[in-house]
Amino acid sequence: MNSLINIYWLGVKELKSLLSDVVMVLFLIYAFTAAIYVQSTGTSSEVNNASIAFVDEDDSGLSQELINAFFPPRFQAPELISAQDIDVAMDRGQYMFVVSIPPRFELDLRAAKKPQIQLNIDATAMQQAGIGANYIKNILNDRISNFMSRQDKTNEQPIQLVVRKMFNPNGTSSWFTSVVAIINQISLLTVVLTGAAVIREREHGTLEHLLVMPLNAFEIALAKVWSNGLVILLATTLSLYAVVYQALQVPIAGSVPLWLFGVVLYLFFATALGIFLGTISRSMAQFALLIILVIVVLQLLSGGNTPVESQPDWLQYFTYLLPSRHFVSFSQIIIYRGGGLSAVWQHFLVVASVGIGFFAYSLQLFRKSIAVTK
Repeated sequence: MNSLINIYWLGVKELKSLLSDVVMVLFLIYAFTAAIYVQSTGTSSEVNNASIAFVDEDDSGLSQELINAFFPPRFQAPELISAQDIDVAMDRGQYMFVVSIPPRFELDLRAAKKPQIQLNIDATAMQQAGIGANYIKNILNDRISNFMSRQDKTNEQPIQLVVRKMFNPNGTSSWFTSVVAIINQISLLTVVLTGAAVIREREHGTLEHLLVMPLNAFEIALAKVWSNGLVILLATTLSLYAVVYQALQVPIAGSVPLWLFGVVLYLFFATALGIFLGTISRSMAQFALLIILVIVVLQLLSGGNTPVESQPDWLQYFTYLLPSRHFVSFSQIIIYRGGGLSAVWQHFLVVASVGIGFFAYSLQLFRKSIAVTK
């Protein structure tokens, strides 16, 4: 009973110390509000306002119809240029796409000679270039097919492909990037808060004050876990509701309490990681360098930014041991697909097991560090 009381009051001390740090509080508010909104809406994998130009050497009704098929918001208003200006315009970065329609294009098309349209792409913007090329191809094919259907010759497709997107019918990128942004902020800020608390007490000499009290390493470490984890959990809950659900209008298909329970399990691992990094670091600068090394790896291998399936086979097996991968997996299952406990209990079990094991190891190092201090 006395141990629980000690853990409680030590955690209250951690909360008061955090709230007295105005810069850290403002950073937390920014990280879970504006930063998530900007990351979700500032970048997009969709083609938006892409610059496009046409070289119309056919000057036919079909070529004019093809040019008029491109309009905002996907593309800027098409501009007409000459064939001699293509290289200069592309070198200057004036256009992302330049479509060249050859002479006698409409006549050759009616004669079934299969004429070709040239598409020049500025691939320095790799993602936009790849997606935009497919957009342009589909638009041109649709307009040419509609045009030919009004002629004597028809160009009927042997099959009709019907595409139905599940969980995100319109392909809105902010639906996915917003939740991934929250996951990344949880991983980063939980480790930062917990590790910085350990280093701050060592640098300010308050750790020596704790050592003269009837406290042990387990109580000190667990107090940091529940206090910093509580702050992140509250910030995550408010961010999910205010930013993701209200501001970005992202529908949540599954149970929010179930997802928050998974967040609690992950926070146990993240706070243990923060204690570990704070224990082995000798200064705040060294801790910051370790944060960059560890957090970047966790985020890259989690599957939130790039699919795990795109990684090498040997690396995919390694990611099964990373709680960050399972955090992303059960978040997608619950929030997007509406899965229940039966679909995520295995991910919960792995996160909890790794978290308990890592906490035990971090506690052992923390206890040795305290023993050296004594």
